[in-house]
Parts: sequence; C-alpha cells; structure tokens
Amino acid sequence: MVDKEIVERLKIAIGLGCQRGVSLTTLESAIAEALRPLGEVEVCVIASHACKADEAALLALARTRGWSLRFYPSETLAAVQAPNPSPRTASEVGTPSVAEAAALLAASGRELLVAKRVYRDVDGMGVTVAVARMSPQRESILA
Repeated sequence: MVDKEIVERLKIAIGLGCQRGVSLTTLESAIAEALRPLGEVEVCVIASHACKADEAALLALARTRGWSLRFYPSETLAAVQAPNPSPRTASEVGTPSVAEAAALLAASGRELLVAKRVYRDVDGMGVTVAVARMSPQRESILA
C-alpha cells in the first residue's frame, strides 16, 4: 500500500476594495493574481467596506464561489492597524484601509500573507486585494 501525504490547504480571508461597477471578471482576475504566489489555498471568506454591500460583482463572486461575504463599516475598518494606510482611501470612504483591514478582520488574525495590491484590468477598473491567514478560532466558527 502506498502512503498518501495529506496536505491541508492554507485557509485565508480576502479583503477587497473596488471601484463602483467593477466586473466579476476583473474581480476574479485580481484575486487570481494575488493568490498565485500562495499556491493551493482555501478561501473561507471575502470582505469589504459596508458601502459595497450592494456591489453586484462582489455579491456574484460570493454566490458563484460559495464563499462567505462580510462587510464592515468605516469605523470598524479604521480601528485596524493596517500596514499600508492610504490618505486617499481615508478621504473617500472614511477609513485609511479597506482591503487590508477587511482581510484582517474577517480572518480574526494579525498575519497578512499578501499586503494590498492594486489590480487594473483592461476595462480600466481598479481592485485592491489583500490576503490574511485565518486564525484557528475563526476557522472553527466558519466551519
């Protein structure tokens, strides 16, 4: 009998910031690019700013992939010590970080695996992606 090595995939949370009206294709491309260096992962949850709760592409992404989706208000996001704050983001949505803060909150963790990366697709629409490792406690809550 051959021993098979069982490898547990890394469990992650993805934080997303995006321009209004972004396409599902652009979101998927941005996430794929951000996740590429991590290899095989298990996405447990995606998260963003509360003002994106009606963003069609985010809702479609969660639905089609079967991912949990969380939204956080500016005050909650602003309380997170994100490593790459943006004055522009702060002036636009009331928090200096969306993607990194949302990823860390959704993961209930402190470890960013991928700091925020801005992705622009051929349509010119921008998406910011950050990835955090799920804390063991958060994994059990979502299971």
